[in-house]
Amino acid sequence: MRQALLPCLEFSTGLNPTKSVIWLHGLGADGWDFVPIVHELGLPEELAIRFIFPHAPKQAVTVNGGAVMRAWYDIALDGLERKTDEPGVRKSADLLNALIANERTRGIASHNIVLAGFSQGGVIALHAGLRYPEALGGIMALSTYFAMPEAISAEAHSANQAIPVLMAHGTQDQVVSLSLAERSMQALKANHYEVQWLTYPMAHSVAMEELKAIKGFLLKVFS
Repeated sequence: MRQALLPCLEFSTGLNPTKSVIWLHGLGADGWDFVPIVHELGLPEELAIRFIFPHAPKQAVTVNGGAVMRAWYDIALDGLERKTDEPGVRKSADLLNALIANERTRGIASHNIVLAGFSQGGVIALHAGLRYPEALGGIMALSTYFAMPEAISAEAHSANQAIPVLMAHGTQDQVVSLSLAERSMQALKANHYEVQWLTYPMAHSVAMEELKAIKGFLLKVFS
């Protein structure tokens, strides 16, 4: 049975898009969260990129007292460490895979599809992108971490072994610690992934300088 598609917002930088960026929001937000970035990036119209901002399903989140909100997976704390909701991560990765497949049916080549995600969304972008069976354009993992690094050597697909990865993080982030992000970056590099690692003096957010790096990354992978 074909995976049902998540509801999404779509905005394009030009007519007849030939490239796509699928951008996943963080915990408790929705697809509208990063819509303003399309304009702020100032990408050339002739590049014709379709930006897709899906809304995560709603579910109870343990770390937030069981409150129901949009989330890509549940979060619980096991001592000082995050306890990974492996079934939830894998389910959301399947939802993202369905969006990628839908872009392929719309005529977008896999190498012209970039996955992006902030916080929880970045976890799913990394998880799905490294395992996808066709070469993608890149992954932007913002203020996030790499879940289940111990599984990647067995599950990664060779089609995306050379995928460019941009990781950006705030040095003052109190939601996803800088140390967790650094360990994630090191785990990716240990598995021979090409990672561009950037830090900014910010909390759990996106900085203007970071937007310049994102624009540069997109111009490079879509060149």
